[in-house]
Amino acid sequence: MSRSLRDVYGDSLLKYGKENKNVFALDADVSGSTKSAVFGKECPDRFLNVGIAEANMVGMAAGLATTGKIPFVNTFAVFLTSIGLIGARSLSSYSKLNVKYMGAYGGVSDAFDGPSHHSLEDIAIMRTLPNFQVFVASDEYQTDWLVKNAIDVNAPMYIRLSRDATKTVYTPDTKFETGKGKVIRDGKDATIIACGVMVGQAVEAAEVLAKKGINVRVVDMFCIKPIDRELILESAAKTGAIVTAEEHSIIGGLGGAVAEVLTSGGAKAVQEFIGLQDQHAECGPYNALLQKYGLDVSSIAAAVEKAISKK
Repeated sequence: MSRSLRDVYGDSLLKYGKENKNVFALDADVSGSTKSAVFGKECPDRFLNVGIAEANMVGMAAGLATTGKIPFVNTFAVFLTSIGLIGARSLSSYSKLNVKYMGAYGGVSDAFDGPSHHSLEDIAIMRTLPNFQVFVASDEYQTDWLVKNAIDVNAPMYIRLSRDATKTVYTPDTKFETGKGKVIRDGKDATIIACGVMVGQAVEAAEVLAKKGINVRVVDMFCIKPIDRELILESAAKTGAIVTAEEHSIIGGLGGAVAEVLTSGGAKAVQEFIGLQDQHAECGPYNALLQKYGLDVSSIAAAVEKAISKK
């Protein structure tokens, strides 16, 4: 198990922010939770805690971007993509401003704070914004790359981070590329396309299915936009069965993005959706919530077998 992604993010922001003096961090009164405070402690002249004022924070970041700065805006994903949405749309998206939207505590990872703090629609919202790139971090090494990439690439970005640790699926020297998914495990019978915490769950599900003689390809689609059309269509042609797995509503997120590719690409493959089934989640321990809402290993494995049965 890796370190918590929020801790990795805080350390990476500080590490790369020290190298590039144009990096600024803004937070909406939750810097201890998002870990932007790690950067703020050592670089106080480039850190702005704006209070509980997400819309103002996004506007301030847009202003900084017009002067050549690289602002990272930080708060819980649910607030950043709702209260902060008007600025993301009208300022960053429309004007192609180089603002990095860091959505902390994605999915149901803010477990005990309940539905007011769960973020189950953020991917769907942010991938509709023109000019935005959208990413979901899967493990600690990918999180570090995402921070470095955000600094290096001049484009508005939304990066979703989980509160907790995830299963480590990469090594420190793994290479990533915008718009390209990663095949973590190959197989011929079905493909699981996952993002975020669900990538580790998908790997475990594939291992369970392998014991039954079912060979499953596992793809980490960490870049939701631009999405890897070529890999999705190639996987559909090779396996004929797709299961998408996300800690998000099944409406409009990764599953919807993959379905758009399959239909527009004329793929002959069935698809099953793992995610929140058009519902809010309740309060509770994180792992218990994942299990209750079918975001666990057994649910993914069952969905794969169901998809295969429909081929």
